[in-house]
Amino acid sequence: MSHVENELNSQPECWTRAADIAADHGAALPAAGERVAIVGCGTSLFMAQAAAALREGAGQGETDAFAASEFPAGRVYDRVVALTRSGTTTEVLDLLGRLRGTTRTTAITADPDTPVMAAADDVVVLDFADERSVVQTRFATTALTLLRAHAGLHTDAAVADARTALADPLPQELVGCTQFTFLGRGWTVGLANEAGLKMREAALAWTEAYPAMEYRHGPISITTGGTATWMLGAAPDGLAEQVRATGGLWIEGGLDPLAELVRAQRLAVAVAATRGLDPDSPRHLTRSVILTSP
Repeated sequence: MSHVENELNSQPECWTRAADIAADHGAALPAAGERVAIVGCGTSLFMAQAAAALREGAGQGETDAFAASEFPAGRVYDRVVALTRSGTTTEVLDLLGRLRGTTRTTAITADPDTPVMAAADDVVVLDFADERSVVQTRFATTALTLLRAHAGLHTDAAVADARTALADPLPQELVGCTQFTFLGRGWTVGLANEAGLKMREAALAWTEAYPAMEYRHGPISITTGGTATWMLGAAPDGLAEQVRATGGLWIEGGLDPLAELVRAQRLAVAVAATRGLDPDSPRHLTRSVILTSP
């Protein structure tokens, strides 16, 4: 079994632990009413998108999400939260350095022996969710669970659904599809983006992701026999019927959306296996992007 398989299978336990410790880190995490930005790179950016939509949608305060490299200069926030599994990502460390002394910063990381420990004002270490694989699974979802629990939005049902996502077989016809589209609404748009990234990283698959209501505005034109459209969360009225009418495969996400992401992670590993790929060694990727100055 690959590292990524072992790690994605451990997510229910990681989520439970993150929810249990969320209250212990309350002072380091955004307070209700704070104006907050959440930043990250790659997978962490997509978790930032989901967390920001969740927090603002729950009335906790205005919350934006940015790639660390695209943080808007001059915009004022009460706190900036950086998600960084490795604690070494250049763009995150550069941003934290620029914000030092002007904006309160929090880093959520998996490794306590990295530069981010000194770069941020507050740090939450989820070392129990660290990973050996290049492809992120459990750290990303555990960090999101921590923020979800902190906002009062995590339930035990999410953990139960994650166990179901790991136990139930994937639809057999999914693995043979040639193209995959993931759709979300609200906070699940970030999850859809992440599901697509997992398929690209692990399986070199052709994948796309969109807000669900945008799918009719052009992207549905590629849907046909041999393609799959996977909805994370509740689908807009009539969309499933429209997709099925094209001959494409429609996958209805009936579990908690974060558990649906676990199912997508499993699909990425399964498609990689059918293509003879090692999901622990994705092409052209490293565990952390560390840039050197010219």
